Amino acid sequence: MLPLPAVGWSPDTRALRILDQRLLPAQEVVRDLTALADTIDAIRTLAVRGAPAIGVAAAIGLAVALETESGGNGAHARALLPEFSARLIAARPTAVNLAWAVQRLLRLAAETPDDQLVESLRVEAEVIRQEDLAMCAAIGRHGLTLIPDGARVLTHCNAGALATAGMGTALAPLYAAHAAGRLVTVYADETRPLRQGARLTAWELSRAGINVTVLPDGAAASLIAQRQVDLVIVGADRITANGDVANKVGTYGVALAAKAHGVPFYVAAPWSTIDAATPTGRDIVIEYRDAEELGELPPGVPAWNPAFDVTPRSFVTAYLTDRGMVSPPFALLSPTV
Repeated sequence: MLPLPAVGWSPDTRALRILDQRLLPAQEVVRDLTALADTIDAIRTLAVRGAPAIGVAAAIGLAVALETESGGNGAHARALLPEFSARLIAARPTAVNLAWAVQRLLRLAAETPDDQLVESLRVEAEVIRQEDLAMCAAIGRHGLTLIPDGARVLTHCNAGALATAGMGTALAPLYAAHAAGRLVTVYADETRPLRQGARLTAWELSRAGINVTVLPDGAAASLIAQRQVDLVIVGADRITANGDVANKVGTYGVALAAKAHGVPFYVAAPWSTIDAATPTGRDIVIEYRDAEELGELPPGVPAWNPAFDVTPRSFVTAYLTDRGMVSPPFALLSPTV
């Protein structure tokens, strides 16, 4: 059983509906958002999170906010579009799907007359959501060969159904393997400081009937060294032209351990997460978050709290996308986003 949809439309299609992930696993609360400020706050505070889900939320949230604020008037909506788009893109700078979705709506708007603008943006937002569902299913199909019966898989953070509109990216092959009757054991890093692995990955996998064990982030290297892991599979928030990968902080450490002990390290992400306009990982803008997320610190002690780190291409065994397994460089393959 997959979790409640992480992101989509409200039943009347007049609002962005999200499952508030800040409250999981204790509470399953859905929220309907119409104002742009509420959508931005949901993205910034991780009420909705995961690169694909953020992209879907941005598309639906932008379409809804423009319609709500303009009263359906296309000319007014067009006047609001540049400001609304810029504010959304600035909400989280590292995950490329956010800007990708907003820019896609901007390109459509440039080709659409005022009297069709509001409805066209709504339709395109739904197309993006449907594409995300299909993307997840395709990653699951393509990745099924990576998950033999009895596989022991380590994952970091949450790249499952809660991070997309569908069944996930890194977790999609695990769901596909489970559906095919294969026994799978998953080790989920706790993923400090917000514990997405312990709170979210473990929650959704256990609901689906997949064996999952949570471990502290600092224990992952030892687990790999003890030959308890057959492969690592993680998601991505941005993949650069040369194949460097930005993902939740701590991913790089897992990749180092996997490389040291000869364990395959796979990155699963939609094609839209490949950012051919960014040459290498050194060019990625890394988001830094508040010290409060680390818990109570001694007075006067500063905190360094990056949300993401960058894993070099040399540590990645293969890239699993909705187009199948792909290899860098991506500059000649990726469409303009």
